[in-house]
Amino acid sequence: MSEMTETLSILEPYPGIFAYYDGRVEGKRLHAEGPNWLDDGAYSLGVASYAIVDGDEALVYDTHISLAHAAAIRAHLESLGVRMIRVVLSHWHKDHIAGNAVFADCEIIALALTAQKLQENCDRIEAANPPISPLIMPTRLFDQKLELTVGQRRVELHHFAIHSADGNVIWLPDEKLLLAGDTLEDTVTYIAEPRQIATHIGELSRLRTWPIEKILPSHGDRVRIAEGGYAPSLVDANLRYLERLSAAIAQGETVLPSLRDFAATDIASGAILYFPPYEDVHQSNVAAVTAALR
Repeated sequence: MSEMTETLSILEPYPGIFAYYDGRVEGKRLHAEGPNWLDDGAYSLGVASYAIVDGDEALVYDTHISLAHAAAIRAHLESLGVRMIRVVLSHWHKDHIAGNAVFADCEIIALALTAQKLQENCDRIEAANPPISPLIMPTRLFDQKLELTVGQRRVELHHFAIHSADGNVIWLPDEKLLLAGDTLEDTVTYIAEPRQIATHIGELSRLRTWPIEKILPSHGDRVRIAEGGYAPSLVDANLRYLERLSAAIAQGETVLPSLRDFAATDIASGAILYFPPYEDVHQSNVAAVTAALR
């Protein structure tokens, strides 16, 4: 194991479903002391990629935050006897595609919109801090829904424009398990596209109609993920946060500056877990939505 992955945990919340979790380690940074997307946008908040395994087949959901993390995922899968790996990208943001090069010989599946976003932002991604270069592009594209099998497991990919216009979730219909990417987040969603907040609210309402029993998000609590994930109330909590925030700002009201206070009801119910670094996310959300709606 490299220094880059010394805090990486390999969890198995369900048989044959693995979470590769890293971050939320107080006082530790992986890349640099100065501002950078890896430490500040992913590691500090905790990040998980996933793999669905059956027999000698695996489907990897996002390639994590570095080449070292991706290599650790691949090594683990190969140690299980996996010989055929496919990759699915949840969306185009850097902390989900940084390890693509480790899977360059595999099929990489994504929404056509994700491929478009990656192409449009390729130069910025490859020149980022840290750089993701060369950026390996997806090789198989779809638009709204794609049905796959991993061994004997049925898997569905679905487009949900939440957090990012190209959100792509994995749905396991037999297990009623949702791998949510960044469409759902604990403690609260990071509002990356504030002008699309009405779309995000509508899409969360659509997601809430699904018969979901458990949710595994990309950004959440290590223990809760290890123990099987979140209840459907995570959808409600994320939806309420966006509705309350956007309504208050649109009406010119003052938003409670403390996330602990603003989301107190859902924190008290256990739908979400309070994690102090999300106070900065809340402040960023308030500023972004204020700029977009006023």
